[in-house]
Amino acid sequence: MHDYDLLVVGSANADLVIGVERRPGAGETVLGSDLAVHPGGKGANQAAAAARLGARTALLARVGDDVYGRLLLSSQHAAGVDTVGVLVGGAPTGVALITVDPSGDNSIVVSPGANARLAPEDVAAAGSLLCAARVVSAQLEIPVETVAEVVRNLAPEVRFTLNPSPPAPLPAELLHACDPLIVNEHEARVLLGPRAPADGGPEDWARALLRLGPRSVVITLGAAGALVVEGSAPGSAREPVRVPSVPVKAVDTTGAGDAFAAALAFRLSTGDDLPTAAAFAARVGAVTVTRHGAQESFPTAAEVAEPDTVAQG
Repeated sequence: MHDYDLLVVGSANADLVIGVERRPGAGETVLGSDLAVHPGGKGANQAAAAARLGARTALLARVGDDVYGRLLLSSQHAAGVDTVGVLVGGAPTGVALITVDPSGDNSIVVSPGANARLAPEDVAAAGSLLCAARVVSAQLEIPVETVAEVVRNLAPEVRFTLNPSPPAPLPAELLHACDPLIVNEHEARVLLGPRAPADGGPEDWARALLRLGPRSVVITLGAAGALVVEGSAPGSAREPVRVPSVPVKAVDTTGAGDAFAAALAFRLSTGDDLPTAAAFAARVGAVTVTRHGAQESFPTAAEVAEPDTVAQG
């Protein structure tokens, strides 16, 4: 029996958030709102989002022995995440500097701090934790070689999902383990590089990404929903499946991608097929963007099940 539905291996940051009317140009200063400090980081966000949905969740990460590290551990405990895999020390806690404009769009600069010190040997030492989960998810706010070590230590029956954000070149062994590879449009273009179809749409990008080696691909398309494509045989793909979006009024997109990835991984752990899991994840993401902040915006399963909550936030 698996102890966890989901193990998240990834980053934990303190989010320093400022609202702005517009982002400054080069050499320009603009005034913003009061500074707000929130627990964040793609790994910690995904763990908290999954736990809020009812998943038995653990986090493998590294934070500093400082006030931000204590904030992050406290927030994970409050969400119901098992932090037995969170290492403390080695560098200051990672920090993300976030600006949010009136439309809800955000821009983010990350100082990795302790996240950059989550090393392959830390993953190897956590082998029992990796084997205790039905699904293991990762992102790229920690070193790529650390994520590759995750794949090397997975038991055959454990499913692996990857959101390559921020995008970076991926070794073949990592790509081949992804089931699915979860990307937005920007990440898809970066990963494909010159192999991107010149005049193609999301369906063409998805097929091109699948040819890189992952077992399945999910492309998130914002207000246009998402696109799912699965491999049917080496080098071939099934027909892409469109997952519709849920119309909402967005106030803050911070953490929405993490909420989607977490919800998708959780529902895969329960036995959902990929399109069904993606449809549930789209509803979770829709609720998330109607609320301010990252982890505090993540809904519970009961909230996702309520049509009024999804429609209005």
